[in-house]
Amino acid sequence: MSEITFRDGNRGTVAALGQRGAGDLTTVRRRTMKRTTGAVAITSAAALLLSACGGESGEENTDSGANAEESSGDDAAAEDEEAAGDDAASTEAPVRDENAELVIWSDDVRAPILTEWAEQFGEEYGITTQVQVATDVRQQFKDAANVDQGPDIVVGAHDWLGEFVQNGIVEPVQMSSDTQGLFTEESLAATQYDGQIYGVPYATESLGLIRNTALAPDAPATMEELVSTGQELVDAGDADQPMVTVVSSVGDAYHAYPYLSAYGGGIFGTNDDGGWDAQNVIIDSEETIQGAEKMAWLAEENALNVNIDFPTMESLFAEGRTPYMIAGPWTIPNVEGADIEYAIDPIPAFEDGGEPVPFLGVQMFYVASGAQNPTLAQEFVNTYVTTEDMQLALFEAGQRPPALQSALDTVSAEDEDIEAWAAAGEGASPMPNIPAMNAVWQPLGQATADIVSGDAPADRLASAQEEIVANIGR
Repeated sequence: MSEITFRDGNRGTVAALGQRGAGDLTTVRRRTMKRTTGAVAITSAAALLLSACGGESGEENTDSGANAEESSGDDAAAEDEEAAGDDAASTEAPVRDENAELVIWSDDVRAPILTEWAEQFGEEYGITTQVQVATDVRQQFKDAANVDQGPDIVVGAHDWLGEFVQNGIVEPVQMSSDTQGLFTEESLAATQYDGQIYGVPYATESLGLIRNTALAPDAPATMEELVSTGQELVDAGDADQPMVTVVSSVGDAYHAYPYLSAYGGGIFGTNDDGGWDAQNVIIDSEETIQGAEKMAWLAEENALNVNIDFPTMESLFAEGRTPYMIAGPWTIPNVEGADIEYAIDPIPAFEDGGEPVPFLGVQMFYVASGAQNPTLAQEFVNTYVTTEDMQLALFEAGQRPPALQSALDTVSAEDEDIEAWAAAGEGASPMPNIPAMNAVWQPLGQATADIVSGDAPADRLASAQEEIVANIGR
C-alpha cells in the first residue's frame, strides 16, 4: 500500500484517507470568475426541458412513465456539446480506465473542467486520474456498477439518489459538520437520504417568473395582479397570452408543482427524519386540491393552457407575445437570443396567502460504493468540490447558482441573473429523491392537464392518487 502525504504534513496509507476529515484546499492557481457573455449553445429545446425538469412528463419527454426519472440535472447538459470533443460524438458507455487510480464519470459539459481539477488532485497526491464522458450518466453508471466496472465518482442530479441507494451503488459522503455549514441549506438537504449525506452539491436550479420588461415593467405583487396585467395587454392587442408555462396535452407535473404546493400540499408527506415518505401520498389532500383549484382558475383566465408545450412557450415569449413566462434558467439563452429585455422574479403569491413553491434541482458528486479507490474519492469530493474555486469553475459550465454559499455570493455580486435565480429558489422544495417518484410523473402530469382542460380538481386528483399509490405498491 503506497503512502500519501496529507496536507498537514503527516503521512499515511491511501486507505487511511477515508478516515480523515476534509481539510482546507489551497489551490495551485486561482480561477478568475467572469460572466459568460454569449448565450450558451443549446442542442434543442426539448433536451433542455428534460435536463431541467427531469424529463418527468410532457410532450418533450419521450421517456415518460417508467423511465421518467431523468433528472433535474442531467441536466443542464444539453449545453455546449462541443466542449468534450470526440467523446461527445459517441453514445457508447465509457469503459473504466484501468490505468487510473481515480476515475470520474460526468457529462460532456463538465468533463473538461473536471479534467483540470482531477489532474491537479493527481499531482497533489501522486496518482493517475481520468475523467470520462458518459452520454447517459445515470443509466451507464447503473449498468457499469452492476458488473464492478464503474467509476469512483459520478456527477449527476440529486433525484437519482434514492434509486442509487436502493441499488446499493453509492456510499455516504463523510462530510464534517463544518463543511456542511458551507452550503446553502436547501442544496445540502437534497443530498440526504435516510438521514445520511450521499453527495457534495455544486449547483441548483428552480422555476421562477421571467418577465418581459417592455410589456410589464414592474414585478407583480400577486398572481392575481399578474393575470390582470396580462389580460389588459391581451385586450389591448399587445399580447396573445397573459402568461405562459408548460402544460401540454399530457401535462407536466414539474411545472404544475408550484401551484399544487401553494397551500401546503404536494406529493409526499415526510417521515420522522424529515425524508419523503412513499407510503404517505398527499396528492388528494385538501391542501393539494386547493392548489389545483388555483390551476383551474388560471386556466379560466387563459394563463394556463394545454396548447402550451415547451417550444410554444419559448416561441411566444421570445416573440414578445406574452409578458410573463414561468420557467427555469434553461430558457434564458433563447430569451437573450431574441433580444428580449427581461427580469427574473420569484413566482408571486396568491392574494389569499397561497405561496407557490417550486421544485429545487441540485447537481452533486456521488461516491460509488464499488469504487476501486473509495478513500481517494472521499478525499476529492471533500477537499476539492467543497472549494469556492472549483464551484466557480463549474458555474461557468452551467450558469446555475452554486450550492456553496461563498461561491453563490461571489457570483451573485457580479451576475444579476444568478442573484435573481437564487432569490426565486429560496424556500424551494428539493425534488423528491425517492424511487417512488418514478410512479408520480406521468399520472400527476396528466391529471393537471385534465384539470386545466376543465376536470374537477378534487375528483381528478383523487383518481391520480389511486393510480400512483397502486403503481408504488407494485
